[in-house]
Amino acid sequence: MRRLHCNFANCLAIASLALAAASNALAAGPVTSGHHDGNSAAVAPPSYVASSAKPYAALVDDAMQIMNDGMTRAPMTGDADHDFAAMMLPHHQGAVDMAKAELLYGTNPVLRRLAQEIIVTQGQEIQVMQLELKKQTAVPAARP
Repeated sequence: MRRLHCNFANCLAIASLALAAASNALAAGPVTSGHHDGNSAAVAPPSYVASSAKPYAALVDDAMQIMNDGMTRAPMTGDADHDFAAMMLPHHQGAVDMAKAELLYGTNPVLRRLAQEIIVTQGQEIQVMQLELKKQTAVPAARP
């Protein structure tokens, strides 16, 4: 039973941090987030803006379009590790963007808490994948 209590406490702490971060971000106005497009081309990927100026359906459509574009444009090298991270970056960012839309319009406390957790956990996973991609480009992997 103690293990369950510790897990609940950890989840509660994460949710509290996510709520604070999300509340601060939403209180500051429209939230934008850049997306990894996988190209080194000069064309900047579109950015996502979570604002109550748009209805929920339009926000989710925007998030999906940007995510799909990022996944399509991710550079594929044939290296499973690289390709996985390159595709998952825009996928995770899309989930973060959809979670922001939920926080603007959603009223279900369970789903709002889930959205807060998505923002925190997938944001952390995005950072890990970006770091791993940077490591791969800094030091080419030895191939047999």
